[in-house]
Amino acid sequence: MTATTRYSQAGDEFLFVELSEEMTLEAFFRSISITQRLRDIALAGIIEICPANASYQVRYNPDEISANELQHRLVALEQEVASQESRTLETRVIEVPVLYNDPWTHETLLRFREHHQDPSATDLEYAARINGYDTVDALIDAHSATPWFVSMVGFVAGLPFMYQMVPRERQIQVPKYLRPRTDTPKQTVGIGGCFSVIYSVRGAGGYQMFGVTPMPIYDPTGEQPHIDGSMIYFRPGDIVKHRAVNRDEYDALLIAAEKGEFKPRISPFTFDLDAFNQDPDGYARHVKEVLYEH
Repeated sequence: MTATTRYSQAGDEFLFVELSEEMTLEAFFRSISITQRLRDIALAGIIEICPANASYQVRYNPDEISANELQHRLVALEQEVASQESRTLETRVIEVPVLYNDPWTHETLLRFREHHQDPSATDLEYAARINGYDTVDALIDAHSATPWFVSMVGFVAGLPFMYQMVPRERQIQVPKYLRPRTDTPKQTVGIGGCFSVIYSVRGAGGYQMFGVTPMPIYDPTGEQPHIDGSMIYFRPGDIVKHRAVNRDEYDALLIAAEKGEFKPRISPFTFDLDAFNQDPDGYARHVKEVLYEH
């Protein structure tokens, strides 16, 4: 166990483990590695495992395993992760097509300008300015050029939180709206803080809106063949590569999705944390090459 790890009992059935006070790829890698190992050993009494950005939570049956025994096993798993020579993760790379600067989020943002930091600018214009980009197109290029890690899924069913795989000083960061909106279009791609998200359903929200994707990510009806019985497409550890599309391609992909014929571009991938840390830009190119080889 590292000096920063904190274990907290949450009621009679939950153990919350905080690995770091700040979000980093190192902390996320520890979280996903520990929770994957916990799944692999199929420990009796474990009901649910929920990895997050720099933490994770385990639900357990106290009649089968005590909190002390569970914590002891988790400490051992963290030591195992810390001692491994090769820091790799078996995952997948997924392409997400995005219509940036679309008419639906634009109409929505106009209805909520009084909730925004800069009522005179669109969300994209505001985000570009505070991140030092000269144009909206330059911001869109930065958002779509680099891969993003899905670090957790939740808040609403199927919503992925994604962490940009670039050095921290180059991360796109935008504050949330001053007051949340009461409406956000389904499958809106947005950013709040350093996290990019995809709103799985229409509803309230406060993240800056960048565009929309035609890709279904939540399917309670069972009509989307690329989504399994869990109803949720994304998993923590997935790597996402956004791709800007025009309106014609968006419309065609949306029609395919409505017919249950959407087929995401996806590739299996072995993520190597040390290789990424040594050359983030080269690693981003490698992710793209692997995705488009398949």
